[in-house]
Amino acid sequence: MTRNLRTALLFLIISFNCYSQSFYNPSAIQKIEISFTQPNWDYMLDTASLNAGGYLMAQWVKINGTYYDSVGVKYKGNSSYDSTNAKNPIHVELDTYKSQNYQGFQDIKLSNGYHDPSMMREVLAYNILGNYMHSPQANFAQVYINGIYMGVYSNTESVNKKFCANHFFSNNGTFFKCNPNVTPGTNTKSNLKTLAGDSSAYFNFYELKSNYGWNNLVALCDSVTNKPNNISTIVDVDRMIWMLAYNSVLVNLDSYSGAFCQNYYLYKDQTNHFNPVVWDLNMSFGGFPFVGSLNSSLASQSISGLQNLPINIHSSDAYWPLIGAIYNNPVYKRMYVAHMRTMLNEFFAGNQYVTMYNNYKNVVDTAVQSDTKKFYSYTQFQNGLNTNYSVGTYSVPGIQTLMAARIPYLQSQPEFTVSAPVINSPGATVTTPTLNTAVTITANVTNANSNAVFLGYRFGTAAKFVRSLMYDDGLHNDGAAGDNKYGITFTLSANQAQYYVYAENNNAGIFSPERAEHEFHSLYALASPTAGQIVVNEILANNQSDLVNEFSTNEDWIELYNNSPVPLSLSGFYLTDDYANKSKYAFPANTVMQPYSYMLVWADNQDITVTQVHTNFKLNENGEKVMLSDGLTGIIDSVTFGGQTPDISYGRCPDGSGPFSIRPSTTPGTNNCVVGVKENVNKLNEFSVYPNPAKNFFIVKDDAGKTCNVEVLNAIGQKVYEGSFTGQSVISSSGWQNGIYFVRCNNLTKKLIINN
Repeated sequence: MTRNLRTALLFLIISFNCYSQSFYNPSAIQKIEISFTQPNWDYMLDTASLNAGGYLMAQWVKINGTYYDSVGVKYKGNSSYDSTNAKNPIHVELDTYKSQNYQGFQDIKLSNGYHDPSMMREVLAYNILGNYMHSPQANFAQVYINGIYMGVYSNTESVNKKFCANHFFSNNGTFFKCNPNVTPGTNTKSNLKTLAGDSSAYFNFYELKSNYGWNNLVALCDSVTNKPNNISTIVDVDRMIWMLAYNSVLVNLDSYSGAFCQNYYLYKDQTNHFNPVVWDLNMSFGGFPFVGSLNSSLASQSISGLQNLPINIHSSDAYWPLIGAIYNNPVYKRMYVAHMRTMLNEFFAGNQYVTMYNNYKNVVDTAVQSDTKKFYSYTQFQNGLNTNYSVGTYSVPGIQTLMAARIPYLQSQPEFTVSAPVINSPGATVTTPTLNTAVTITANVTNANSNAVFLGYRFGTAAKFVRSLMYDDGLHNDGAAGDNKYGITFTLSANQAQYYVYAENNNAGIFSPERAEHEFHSLYALASPTAGQIVVNEILANNQSDLVNEFSTNEDWIELYNNSPVPLSLSGFYLTDDYANKSKYAFPANTVMQPYSYMLVWADNQDITVTQVHTNFKLNENGEKVMLSDGLTGIIDSVTFGGQTPDISYGRCPDGSGPFSIRPSTTPGTNNCVVGVKENVNKLNEFSVYPNPAKNFFIVKDDAGKTCNVEVLNAIGQKVYEGSFTGQSVISSSGWQNGIYFVRCNNLTKKLIINN
């Protein structure tokens, strides 16, 4: 077996192991087995559903082989449930009778593919949505009941108090599910329209999920309906805009934007703002054609009508007050179009969604083929991307059939053809500020109104962004007046500031980063390391492996690891293999190690830094010492190692704190342990990076069900990308130099090889 083939297989094995540990990884299908002792279990579930009853106790449930006894199970859904169905949507609650969970999840929501011949809509739609706002994760599961194969289901993360805690940093706020439970009509919508009477007038349109909150909902509806210019005081406007923009681009009408104004949650966080969470995407991509109108018409739209659905739908209709509040506010409208443009460019204009569709389809193809209880044929599943199918009273478009026409339609609209501002080089004038000092953020902005460039910033992910005007007047550390360089100064009162820049002219707006506020730039208050904060983590003094530097040569290397939760500066610090000469190699100025990150240092006697760090000494394969210090008496870490076998390194396990031992394989930039000790402590902190090696783009997939604050560093610790997402994110590496990079998600880091 060739070395390259061994390496490729190793990447596949690592990727498979990462995927297999995540319950919502879309690249792996789950197996869920349910066993009832009741012979008439289906009748009992139907009876409970029709009578709004509770759960039926299953004798046991197995999830990917893990056994749980005494589990609550019930049917769920409205239009997707029918007692005559062979395959109904299912809610499994692991902790109904006992305190138990699978990977931290108690509630399992399984959808049956209702009105979706492709069976792809829900998983595809959620995995796009997660790039722009807090969203449930979703993938596929094979379900068995009493040994009988019930088929392939969409497996979607439950929006519950645990979800709110993970995404909004509290779980005791006002919490509503917004779905009407009455016959559809003009005013039977969960539309945030104020209603006459007291809070009881809202009972039929909203389901309270918290212990209190009806008065908060009444205040919200009053604000949206009667005080639309002040909604920023009560709702997270940016997240509301992302939701409406997403509904429009994907023609997701079984939502706030459609006839019933439904299928979303509202959670009031600790900043007293309501946040939306989109739910139930099985009929996205035109699968639900009912737009609705002022007179509550439920006539379905034709496929051409869905392809050409106006971006201002319902903007002047009193029964969709949130849309009016956003679209009829000139600033919010420009943000709305900017968010739509971002989604179009990132997932649709280049057919990235088709690639995702085909990847997911390949995951479940065999499982769908053997599913005898599905609503549609295997042929319809195979052709669901490009073929329209009747689902009763209307036709559901093929997903690409819809989007291939919708993309040029949107791009041709006047709001999309105007010229937006251009934002370049946003960043701090001092890249290594200290805590509680003034910092200035500048950006080069052209084609913007001079009074319409803003900095949004906050100290901590749980806070709301504060928006401040940036100036090009020569008085705000912004260079000369009128030079298109804008600046604003604030005090860095926390270890991290998160920020974005927004600019607009009379016609269009733009964000930097474009996924803001969901993603953002970061600025850290830097400190110097003390003993043990940065350590020598792994050493290889006899490198004959495939791992080469940017000059394609095998060289010795030293791996450093930042043990701390804050960025640390190596400016003014030194590496040496000669304790009598502690300042032998000086790190370049502005060398920074991010929290819990790795840095690969080539000990190859080159003493240069271009894209990677190279010291002015080599290592002795017969053994010697390595020291990290301030060059004087401050020793940060030191290691003594003996003779090395080719390609067998000497490293710590666990990383950063464990004892040194001979490693069976070299693991620069990744966990040294064969099965990561830190990963075993909390498997819910894992994430995946693929393909690896990457060419032009790669995908970061959060496997934990939490928001991933992702950073990508090159080999010398320079940040080349940062952002935040839930689910997965497609990151472009086009134009990056080939070499080794480190991808950090929250407190974990993985190595990535770019080979463009």
